[in-house]
Amino acid sequence: MKRDIIISGVGGQGILSISFLICDAALERGWSFKQAEVHGMAQRGGAVQSHLRLNDTMVHSDLIPQGHADMILSVEPLEVFRYLPFLSSEGVVITATDPYVNIPNYPESDTIATLLKSLPRKILVNAADIAKELGNPRVANTVMLGAAAPAIGFEQDEFDKGLSKLFGRKGEKLVKINMDAIRAGYALGVKGA
Repeated sequence: MKRDIIISGVGGQGILSISFLICDAALERGWSFKQAEVHGMAQRGGAVQSHLRLNDTMVHSDLIPQGHADMILSVEPLEVFRYLPFLSSEGVVITATDPYVNIPNYPESDTIATLLKSLPRKILVNAADIAKELGNPRVANTVMLGAAAPAIGFEQDEFDKGLSKLFGRKGEKLVKINMDAIRAGYALGVKGA
């Protein structure tokens, strides 16, 4: 089962945490993966992206060629458009709809919403509101991971071990709320939000 995924957002949104959790779940399955990320210049608010290639056989390259990504998973809606050239004709966009306004000429929300709705295969998630309802606005990234999980081919509980590895030293409460966030997102991903 090959999956080529571009994960995008801005610094501070947990893009690298999403990558870690997917890689950890793939490793638990015995899958191969390669990951390449760009985050050196990404101070809080700067662009961050990760190429993630998963397969149940050997993965030879860590970069996804243009036109070959099965998915763009974005925690920031404007960042989707930066990576659209990488999406295959059958690929899906799974994105948060909540903007992170970090530039002076950030487009109007209505403009972005119209462009996102015009994409042929997409799941649009109001991750910020879901995270707030769960009690922690910082779990929007794990809401997005949950929404993407069905399309990647993972069950919601396959990230539990990784969440414990990633957040366990910060306390079980944080692990639990991230588990809840994945499950909330997963329900949307199954429905195709």
